[in-house]
Amino acid sequence: MKIGLDLGSTAIKAVFVDGEDLVWRGLAPTAPGQEAIAARLIDEGRRALGLSAGASVGLASTGYGRNLYQSADLTVDEISAGALGAFKRSGGAAKVVMNIGGQDIKSLRLSETGRVLDFKMNDKCAAGTGRFFELAARILDTPLEDFGLLSSQTEEEVELNSTCVVFAESEIVSLLARGVGRESIIKALNASVARRAAGLLGREGATGLWLDGGPAQNRGLKEALEDELMMEVQTLPEPQYTVAYGAALTLTEGKAIV
Repeated sequence: MKIGLDLGSTAIKAVFVDGEDLVWRGLAPTAPGQEAIAARLIDEGRRALGLSAGASVGLASTGYGRNLYQSADLTVDEISAGALGAFKRSGGAAKVVMNIGGQDIKSLRLSETGRVLDFKMNDKCAAGTGRFFELAARILDTPLEDFGLLSSQTEEEVELNSTCVVFAESEIVSLLARGVGRESIIKALNASVARRAAGLLGREGATGLWLDGGPAQNRGLKEALEDELMMEVQTLPEPQYTVAYGAALTLTEGKAIV
């Protein structure tokens, strides 16, 4: 049994992996005291699987806070963990992975064996990331899990022109004041993020593109990215856990990077 721990900027994810089977997963919002939050998630997983506190398991940590969990057997950078996790979870089909995280967007290009050939990352602006969606959800008083359904319920064309999350907030408030429906605003949000994500792919193209990260659960974002690229985009299963899953696999794959 192996444990993968992803201490991300907006959520902490823990997975238990038996062989290559993901047998338990759990997450909690990132907050002060990340090591204690991670420990609680791991204890919850152990109890759910009937593992005693002394049962021998390996643990690999990844994500921005990976060095905060002092009991990890390995620390793994999120690029390597995400690539390995995406390659395995896609059955080896992923050639390009677009990971939309809490505070950045990453584009990973993989070899035929799942090795990272190249990667690009957006700038430090929060626009287009998970935090951007969370901010919009608060302004619109709408759960993130409803974004995909709501964006499909309108044909109204609205554009968000701001590339800065601060100005985008003002733009959303202005649209609401003008009476624009939240469905149309969400559709515009998805299109705006899709444009930023597509811009990372460059001239190399995106054949074999898979969408990853928490926001990938938003079906409207997937559809917006397909419209932007004019091609089919696949979504990884349980995309919020891909990086944690890849971290767990490094314990046996030998691809860890400290």
